[in-house]
Amino acid sequence: MRIRAALTETPGGPFVLQDVDLEAPRPDEVLVRITAAGLCHTDLGMQATWPRRRTPMVFGHEGAGVVEAVGVQVGGLAPGDHVCLTFDSCGSCAQCAAGQPAYCHSQHALNTSGRRGDGSTGLSRDGAPVYGRFFGQSSFATYALAHERNTVKVPADLAAVLAAPLGCGVQTGAGTVFNRLRPEPGSALVVIGAGGVGLSALMAAVVAGCDPVIVVEPVASRRALALELGAKAALDPNGADDLVSAVRDLTGGGAHHVVDTTSRSEVLRQAVAALRPRGDLALVGIGDTISLDVMALLTKGIRLHGVIEGDAEPARFIPELVGLHQRGRFPLDRLVTTFPFEKIGDAVAGMRDGTAIKPVLTFD
Repeated sequence: MRIRAALTETPGGPFVLQDVDLEAPRPDEVLVRITAAGLCHTDLGMQATWPRRRTPMVFGHEGAGVVEAVGVQVGGLAPGDHVCLTFDSCGSCAQCAAGQPAYCHSQHALNTSGRRGDGSTGLSRDGAPVYGRFFGQSSFATYALAHERNTVKVPADLAAVLAAPLGCGVQTGAGTVFNRLRPEPGSALVVIGAGGVGLSALMAAVVAGCDPVIVVEPVASRRALALELGAKAALDPNGADDLVSAVRDLTGGGAHHVVDTTSRSEVLRQAVAALRPRGDLALVGIGDTISLDVMALLTKGIRLHGVIEGDAEPARFIPELVGLHQRGRFPLDRLVTTFPFEKIGDAVAGMRDGTAIKPVLTFD
């Protein structure tokens, strides 16, 4: 079938909307008509470094839409189901069997190789392959092929623009709090970075009863929103005051938990200093190499956590987040700014200049 997709033709190149062809779903696949797709820093980071040999490429990994068709082996979904697309996993390795699909042994092959296991992609242009399968979906397109394991049913009355971010950014931030840190009520939690992931962690910390919850963020409008969402304080890391001392004063001696979305060494060193003994530092931001003082970690007994996708088992966790939102306890709508699919360049600009916390593309 002919679809419209945002192609990246060269490493670091822009998104260009073009017509491409999409195969019918295989026996284990699901065809989804995309009605909304979140834009995530992961899309931009991977776009910038994607290998030339695997272009043109279709990114997008926070899709939401309606099931159009299913393969004969798919048993839990049917045409007409409203769904959220998330990361893919094999379902059979030791990590998947243990309920930790984010750490699937086939994580790279299924999510960031640009193709199926047999080397095909399902996408083509004028008979030549177009790479895709990004996070098992490539949802910067009017239609996407996914699998039952990365397709989660959501209520039909849940707006697609809210369902879409649940598939990655929101479950990463919220899951880091709920699934990995599991803070006790009354514990002090600091979130560094008030983007979509950070503010999702903030909302989860509020639900969990953390007190105080503190946000560290340089953009004034995001600090203001953090306060509206329940943060007790929102600190400017570029301010004149000593950030570490401010956190210690606000928390009565140091935070129990810090969620960092920056993966910047200088920020993480401050995070370690702001933690109380045996505190937890969760790293959720994409980065390269960091430098930390080992003795500072040892003498305080700091526990480092690397967290992917919020340790989420999406089929269980995404419905839980939907339930919290429907009960008014997780105001996800406060994070979303919508853009027509044709304006994907504006969505990228909004994310980069900080005016859009969670850009979500909409499809007619």
